[in-house]
Amino acid sequence: MDLLTEAFAWLNDPLNWTGRNGVLALTAAHVQVTLVAVLLAAAVALPAGVALGHARRGGTLGVVVANTTRALPTLALLTLLASAGLFGNTATVLACAVFAVPPLLTNTVTGLAGVDRDVLDAARGLGMSGPRRLWLVELPLAVPLVAAGVRTAVVQVLATVPLAALVGGRSLGSVVVSGFATQRYGQVLAGGLLVAALCLVAEGLLALAQRTVTPRGVREAAGRGRRPRRGLTAADPVPAVATARGPGSNGITR
Repeated sequence: MDLLTEAFAWLNDPLNWTGRNGVLALTAAHVQVTLVAVLLAAAVALPAGVALGHARRGGTLGVVVANTTRALPTLALLTLLASAGLFGNTATVLACAVFAVPPLLTNTVTGLAGVDRDVLDAARGLGMSGPRRLWLVELPLAVPLVAAGVRTAVVQVLATVPLAALVGGRSLGSVVVSGFATQRYGQVLAGGLLVAALCLVAEGLLALAQRTVTPRGVREAAGRGRRPRRGLTAADPVPAVATARGPGSNGITR
């Protein structure tokens, strides 16, 4: 309980929020590193995912190769980059970009490859060329999964960027590292709470953005798919076919 009290006391101190090493400045640096890392990963993963998903060939191999990068711990990659002379936020951006590629590539390939072939055949029958089908049919239908991949990548990178403090970078991880260095564990907890809060805020905003960019027809189809079907109740009108009575009829339609 004393640890929580110390953490909230640290968070309530205005001096910890201002200045170059204050929470606001560190949060801005944290978000900046995250955006650059995700954009760098997206520049590689999204075009590759669109090409593999549209072609419906080689997608599985591409996803497997991308997922092998998850076997390399981000901290180990940061250490390797630091030993090569790359320190601070530069090393963090590169390491986090590698970490962000798998969800972006996987969701893009899965979203495009999962488009119903009947829909593609209908578009082909209307005379649409390959690029036109990709732009007007496949990508809009794949948007929910692609957006989910971006959302996952951003939140994962946000949670990983604090490691930048271990190689001289600036992020909310600096609060945690400084707390360990001075044995102020309430400050360590406060830094962890700040990172968790930032991830939750990003998750909520990206969920709204994902819903916004999803075409209305896709959202409505997904809503109909989730809506449970209910049976007839006493308040429902009885179908006419069941109430039609002819001469000598017993009320049962054969």
